[in-house]
Amino acid sequence: MRLLPLTCLISSAFISTSSLATPKNLAAAIQTDYQHHLEPLFKHFHQNPELSFMEFKTAERLAKELKAAGFEVTTGVGKTGVVAILKNGKGPLVMMRADMDALPVEEKSGLPYASKVKSKDWNGNEVSVMHACGHDMHITSLVGTARQMVKIKDQWQGTLMLIGQPAEEYVGGAQSMRDDNIWQRFGTPDYAMALHVSSEIEAGKIVAVEGSPYSGVDSVDIHIHGVGAHGASPHRGIDPIVLGSQIVLALQNIVSREIAPKEPSVITVGSFHAGSKHNIIPDSAHLQLTVRNDTLETREQLISAIKRVATNMGRVAGLPEDKLPEVTVDPQTTPPTVNDIPLTQRLKQRWVSHFGADILDQNYKRLGMGAEDYPFLIMNPTIQSVYFQIGGTPKQDFEREKQGGDPVPSHHSPLFKIAPEPAIKAGVEATVVALLDLMPKQ
Repeated sequence: MRLLPLTCLISSAFISTSSLATPKNLAAAIQTDYQHHLEPLFKHFHQNPELSFMEFKTAERLAKELKAAGFEVTTGVGKTGVVAILKNGKGPLVMMRADMDALPVEEKSGLPYASKVKSKDWNGNEVSVMHACGHDMHITSLVGTARQMVKIKDQWQGTLMLIGQPAEEYVGGAQSMRDDNIWQRFGTPDYAMALHVSSEIEAGKIVAVEGSPYSGVDSVDIHIHGVGAHGASPHRGIDPIVLGSQIVLALQNIVSREIAPKEPSVITVGSFHAGSKHNIIPDSAHLQLTVRNDTLETREQLISAIKRVATNMGRVAGLPEDKLPEVTVDPQTTPPTVNDIPLTQRLKQRWVSHFGADILDQNYKRLGMGAEDYPFLIMNPTIQSVYFQIGGTPKQDFEREKQGGDPVPSHHSPLFKIAPEPAIKAGVEATVVALLDLMPKQ
């Protein structure tokens, strides 16, 4: 047998391994895996949704898939969470998270694999359940990522941590995993990532916001004290309904006149409860608010202004100091999701290099202020994090909507649906490309 020079062996090995993750080869590998494994897996998850902190079968199947791929898997982390570890030499610890839970919504998407599941909710009521926010796509992509990263172990180095997180919709799953000492047990990541499929983005496209992709949220209650009286004698009382109405209107001036015009913020009064009968002025009223922000500084400004407005409107109404409106802020504050800007720019450049410039949706505009459970998982100044979005709606659906056709269903709608093939394939490929960049072979 003729022995080749060492330099030839090194060169040959480099060419054969590096070619595995070229755009063409990686896309082909993911396409094959989608056809034979990921598509039926997605349909299984979609047809078997489970509510927050009830994801027992979902977690069991996810754990089975990750273990079969070659990961060391731990279940029951933070109640129903899954943590999968693959050690591959010395290098950074990188985390990828996917949420697992579904919503108490009756599916009306018309899909042949639509959910027909009914389940008891947290109060014991029987409800319909569906994946109305795409979490089935997230965990399917996580499995696809695991399977591809095992195939190309010779091209990266470090420790890969894949997480199936419970109860994102409940806003408690991430904190429950932290309370279960996830970082102490499995290691604190150097880098962290998460993705979310979006019905507002063209299928297969990527959006990575340099800043805050999701807002912080506070639930605020305003308890208003009044003086009850007969409806025919309003001068004998202090009407909490009128006072509450004045507070609702005054709150709108906070966003329009106190917050900088380009600083995102929302104050929405979602509930106003008062009174029991036509001709009775009640002695109390209760307002419930959702307050949104993209920075902790704006949050403090909003909360402070709400307290000031409520208190002083009570004084305007003539209430004594011990009966002024009481403002309480739910301690379960959700902070904004904030991407590490240099890391976001780095990954966007890597995605463009791999896919081409068209992979990024340049027309995307974030118009809403939805919140995410993810920040509770990564609240650590040493973790560099990027949360990105994958498009889930075919281009023709947007074109049909513009021409007066059916609107694209929003998340949490009973009509919600995505195009699973382009979304899942893009999710897997984008994640693998990012991981290879963050975990280079030494």
